Amino acid sequence: MTNDVTTENPAGVVARQRYLAILARATSAELEAAKLLLGELDEVHHVRPAEVGMSMLRGRIGGTGDAFNLGEATVTRCALRVGRSPLGVGYTLGRERRKAELIALFDSLLQDLGRTAFIQREVVDVMAQRQSAQAQAARHAAESSKVEFFTFVRGAA
Repeated sequence: MTNDVTTENPAGVVARQRYLAILARATSAELEAAKLLLGELDEVHHVRPAEVGMSMLRGRIGGTGDAFNLGEATVTRCALRVGRSPLGVGYTLGRERRKAELIALFDSLLQDLGRTAFIQREVVDVMAQRQSAQAQAARHAAESSKVEFFTFVRGAA
C-alpha cells in the first residue's frame, strides 16, 4: 500500500516537500548512517541513475520584483524504486551522486505506508531536530554580533 502523494492530496504533497527538504539538507554521512537503520532492503531498481547537471537559479529584486537569471548551480538527481515501493526522487546541490541516490531511496520508502512511521520518527524527525538546532545556533551567533547604530540629528535641541 502506498501514500497518495498527488495534487489530490495537498497534505501529502506538503509532507513530502518537507521531508525531501530535510533529506536534501542532511549530510551524506547522516544519510549513510540512517540507511543502516533500515536493515535489509528489497532490490533497488534505478529508473534514472544519479546524474549531474546544471540548473538555472532565478531571483527577484526585493523578493517581489521581476524575475531574473541569477546564475547556474550544479545539481545531482536520481530516481529509483525499492522493491514494489513508489518511485522515489532525490535532488541535491553539488556533485554527490550517492547522496542523491540515498535521498531517492528514502523518498521511495517514505511513500510506503508500512515504513513511513518508522522512517519519519527515526530518520527524518531526528535530522529535522539537528538542523533546527544548527539553525538556532547560527541565529544566536548572528544575534550576539549584532551592532546597534545611533544617528544624532544636528541642530536638534
